[in-house]
Amino acid sequence: MPRIAIFSLLAVLSLLNFCDAQTREEKVRSDRKRVVAEGFWIYNDLPKAFREAKKTGKPIIVVLRCLPCEECVKLDDDLVDQDPIVRPLLEKFVCARQVSTNGLDLSLFQFDTDQSFAVFFLNADGTIYGRFGTRSHRTEWVQDVSIAGLAEALRGALELHSEYPNNKASLTGKRGKSPLFPSPEKFPALKDKFTDSLNYEGNVVKSCIHCHQIGDAVRDHYHSNGQPIPRDVLYPYPHPKVVGWTLNPNTSATLREVSKNSPADKAGFRSGDSITTLNKQPILSSADIQWVLHNVSPEGGTVSATVKRNGVARNLQLNVEDGWRKQGDLSWRVSSWGLRRMASGGLLMESLPQPDRAKLGIENGTMALLVTHVGQYNAHAAAKKAGVRKGDVIVSADGKTDLNTESAFLAYGVNEKKIGDRISVTVLRNGKRITMKIPIQK
Repeated sequence: MPRIAIFSLLAVLSLLNFCDAQTREEKVRSDRKRVVAEGFWIYNDLPKAFREAKKTGKPIIVVLRCLPCEECVKLDDDLVDQDPIVRPLLEKFVCARQVSTNGLDLSLFQFDTDQSFAVFFLNADGTIYGRFGTRSHRTEWVQDVSIAGLAEALRGALELHSEYPNNKASLTGKRGKSPLFPSPEKFPALKDKFTDSLNYEGNVVKSCIHCHQIGDAVRDHYHSNGQPIPRDVLYPYPHPKVVGWTLNPNTSATLREVSKNSPADKAGFRSGDSITTLNKQPILSSADIQWVLHNVSPEGGTVSATVKRNGVARNLQLNVEDGWRKQGDLSWRVSSWGLRRMASGGLLMESLPQPDRAKLGIENGTMALLVTHVGQYNAHAAAKKAGVRKGDVIVSADGKTDLNTESAFLAYGVNEKKIGDRISVTVLRNGKRITMKIPIQK
């Protein structure tokens, strides 16, 4: 191996070892020091970003993330900042990096809080041009986002900015309804633990409100008050696949595939279509699509769409029926751990494959949830204390045999039961059926 390659390899290994050796506290502080020193991004100071945008006339890009995602480097900071296509586009924006949600204006910044990377494109007056950042798996992002897709979204935002304010009416739907509380630290579940800013004088990590904690606080608000968790809260920001769309992540919103017999297929969408508007809102990315779907009633409704097919614009109508959100998967979400505490006593479950069903004599189409993990501590040990073991196969819950996914089980627990109730589960273990009761918890 050439000497320069050896030195390069040793340098990379040294850097990785250094990063592994750093504590989370050290990583947060060193990240701040680096970003501030470089001076390209405005660091955790949104008022400054809006002042700069008003002064320069530039649009704003706000990236909500703490540190570069350690689970997936698909959109690591260095990749974004150094990309030869993305960097010149970023220079046309006022660039703001928001590393916590303490004090965040939730009337403006509404997004899928189970993500660790969310982007907003805005005008200085608070008008939202669009969003970027989509996720459908805990660690794998490659099927959802890409550097090329980010570049397309940036170009689209710049185009919308150049037409502003003549297009303002088409952008009004990109802002949501009033939130339950104006900022995260105002939620009952968070107000005694956090303030509206980070504490760099003390433990900055412990002072930070993470994105997923907002979603947790919303669900806790309903559950703690004995109310069912609304379906748009339980199944937030439906992934395009729920209605049959699989998008090309390298584009703004071009359909790679349309699932057969899906709502999208029945509406006339076809592979290769480029979605340009939904409900008259311009679409810059999958995140924009999710925003529109998020605001469709859980009971169903119609979404108007404009697509380009072979260069020709076409108008289509997407119809979704009552219960459509339930097709979404909750299990990948960070927030699912809170739901597991509430509804399953800390169990992690997955649907049993058909060959394994056949071996156990379980009828196809009925409930068969394999317990892959049993929580061991505190509230997450409730199922363990009830007697559930790893490897058990849950075949009924309160006599119901149609809860065929973990998502369905969790939804049943939080919406059909109240704190203090119990779910009677029957499991298959070593050829025997055993019934146990799991408590519904706060």
